[in-house]
Amino acid sequence: MSARPTLDELFDRRAEYPDPDARARLARLVGLDDFKLRLTKMLAMLIHPAGLEAWASQHHKDARALTDLVKGRPPLIVLSGDVGCGKTALAENIGDEVARQEKLDVTLFPMSLATRGQGRVGEMTQLVTAAFDHVVDVAGKLKSPGGKSRGAVILLIDEADALAQSREASQMHHEDRAGVNAFIRGIDRIANAQLPAAVIMCTNRIGALDPAVKRRAAEILEFSRPSDEQRRHILASNLGPLGFSEAEISQLVLITGPRSERAHGFTFSDITQRLLPAMVLDSYPNSAITPARSISIAQAMHPTPPFQERTAK
Repeated sequence: MSARPTLDELFDRRAEYPDPDARARLARLVGLDDFKLRLTKMLAMLIHPAGLEAWASQHHKDARALTDLVKGRPPLIVLSGDVGCGKTALAENIGDEVARQEKLDVTLFPMSLATRGQGRVGEMTQLVTAAFDHVVDVAGKLKSPGGKSRGAVILLIDEADALAQSREASQMHHEDRAGVNAFIRGIDRIANAQLPAAVIMCTNRIGALDPAVKRRAAEILEFSRPSDEQRRHILASNLGPLGFSEAEISQLVLITGPRSERAHGFTFSDITQRLLPAMVLDSYPNSAITPARSISIAQAMHPTPPFQERTAK
């Protein structure tokens, strides 16, 4: 590729926060409150260090060494977990919570999977470099000498293992290796320039990520399938108003969990995007949703199988 890649080639779209729709989507991610809180705090400290300094000034005036240590972490967070556990939805919308907490505008750039290119020599490296060039350029304009950012940028990379897979894999093409090198250089550029920017990577194959990428992560958050309590919360909040009893909801909690014939239960998306809509579609438009029919639907539905990670040879 000789021409500079366009924004459409680099990013799927662009999102600005705060945004009421993103806030509503975050609110619907039930059972992920701890992840929401931790991710918001980590992003806030990475992209807006003035907030961290204000906290230290109020509570720990002699903690300069500690705050410098925290501010010096690489601007990368990895979200790892099975398919349908909510990590991508959280990553796509968490910018709204950060924007509201830190009282600044946040822009999300989701990197397109097309950034991997077509395998032509130098293409992937050029695309990855161009994506980081754009993020660095935008974030650089938001940085102020006083340390208080005028805004911030989040670069989101979904299915990150497709872009930053381990260079230790013997079958890895040299162009893919060069692309991973370009990605690592991009992370280091943001860190060295102390820009108000951070990178979120989502993957269901944490073992496939390059070790150097994982070492640069300020934190790796590992998502799992919803517990009994989390499934109960989702089901009760949606079906309780329809007249379902606690006993009926408990039966659905049991059905959607691990069972003798399978070791895995339903994912968050299995419940919110498949099971609950299936109950509605079964009754619409002529009848009401009934517990007995809903239990039958749940019993007949199979949860998404766990992703089977293969170790690179």
